[in-house]
Amino acid sequence: MSELRFTVEHEWLRLESNGLVTVGITAFAQQALGDVVFVQVPELGSFDAGAEVSVLESVKAASSITMPLDGEVVEINSTLDGNPELVNEDPLGEGWFFRFQPTDPEAVGQLLDQAAYDRLIQDQTDA
Repeated sequence: MSELRFTVEHEWLRLESNGLVTVGITAFAQQALGDVVFVQVPELGSFDAGAEVSVLESVKAASSITMPLDGEVVEINSTLDGNPELVNEDPLGEGWFFRFQPTDPEAVGQLLDQAAYDRLIQDQTDA
């Protein structure tokens, strides 16, 4: 498995061997949301970084998943349609949301690494 990268919105990204990037939410985000009861996966197609592409609802709140980088969504995790609890049970595995082809594959490496993400979480929990 490739090294994970993270966004400040608590999404994880994994660069796959085929050049696609898999996106999900972190365990920290999942714990903050509580039990996920609904996931709207994105449509296939091109999106700009920051565009809202997916929505998830939990017993606590609704939350948007944004496109982490410019690119084209080429695959969605349709399993989430009937099994939104996968986001709670396996947020870094079977609970992934979508895969996309980044416009600039090098940009993935510019996102937060594990150490930087851990500092972000620490800063947010200390605040």
